[in-house]
Amino acid sequence: MLKSMTGFGKSVSESNSLTVTAEVKSLNSKFTDIYCRIPKSLSFREIEIRNLLTQSLERGKIEFNLTTNYTDVASSGTSINRPLVNAYMQDLIESSEDFAANDPVELFKIALTLPNAFNTEVASEEQAEAEWQQILKAVNQAIAECTKFRLREGAIVSAKFVEYIDKIAELLNDVEAQDKNRIPAVRERLRKSVSELMNDEEFDKNRFEQELIYYIEKYDISEEKVRLRTHLTYFKEVLKEGNGKKLNFLSQEIGREINTIGSKANDVILQRIVVNMKDELEKIKEQTSNVL
Repeated sequence: MLKSMTGFGKSVSESNSLTVTAEVKSLNSKFTDIYCRIPKSLSFREIEIRNLLTQSLERGKIEFNLTTNYTDVASSGTSINRPLVNAYMQDLIESSEDFAANDPVELFKIALTLPNAFNTEVASEEQAEAEWQQILKAVNQAIAECTKFRLREGAIVSAKFVEYIDKIAELLNDVEAQDKNRIPAVRERLRKSVSELMNDEEFDKNRFEQELIYYIEKYDISEEKVRLRTHLTYFKEVLKEGNGKKLNFLSQEIGREINTIGSKANDVILQRIVVNMKDELEKIKEQTSNVL
């Protein structure tokens, strides 16, 4: 199935001592661009999380947010180093008198950012592993939700693709119908050109053959119509595979055939039909940049 690169997923995991919230947001991008916001205590896990996001979401501009909140203070493994923070506060209060800035709340915030303001206890291996498994579960659930979102968006885009391709196919039918009306006019112009050439006293047989080939190639759009019809059919087949890169390539091939028909048409009605075909194709190109 077709996947959009636009997606969002969120998961919340709770235990007796820890609440984990994971959020994944993705947007379209030619490459894999991941931005992670995770707690400092899990910085050593960032590469593992990034690899998980890359493997699961493949491509896109991905923003990942992870927050952890300990509901049990004793389980957090962190406490304020009160003697040192009190010393910091005393020093800040004395220093602030010189600057007429003695807001205790602001000074306390500064004190907490100074070195060793917190006592950190090393959690047991069992506790650390249990917490990581809980975090990993939340991350995987958020990714799964994001993938579901992408599939829903992909289904909507897929339906739009079918609509646009069917419209181009209808317009191609109009091209074929108008081409039948165009051929007599082309034949008449060709007959006049050949007649003028035959009446020329300096008639050159080689030049005649060159002119004839030129006009035939210039106005004949039979091959372009066949190739365009084939591309439209194949586009729907690839759509079922869910391959965005192939769809992008095929949209370029479709555009090439439409442009060639337009350049060879030499007919006002055909030109208008081609403009409408290009309009539908532009809608396809806009969407192919946002699918995997």
